[in-house]
Amino acid sequence: MNYKKTTAANSTITRNMPELSKEVGNVYEAVMIMAKRSNQIAVELKSELNKKLQEFASYTDNLEEVFENREQIEISKYYERLPKSVLIAVEEFINDEVYYRNPAKEKTVDA
Repeated sequence: MNYKKTTAANSTITRNMPELSKEVGNVYEAVMIMAKRSNQIAVELKSELNKKLQEFASYTDNLEEVFENREQIEISKYYERLPKSVLIAVEEFINDEVYYRNPAKEKTVDA
């Protein structure tokens, strides 16, 4: 997914948790769904950032030679300006873009 084009807010917004959890039926379950999705997004963004920064890595053993790379700084600043993974996950949950299931509930239905 392209997180750069997300409509999530860049700052925190107070949410009505009972309203958010209507579809799931449980506030804790809704929070856990958003938390797990947030972790997935964070891992994806971190791996993407590391891949881009790896292009600029220098493998020298001399600590005295520290290079300041402008492109590397710009890439890091760009990723810092993106909405946090939690905000993206909440926005996806509100827009019903998150697939979730509860295996424990599925077992009780099947039994």
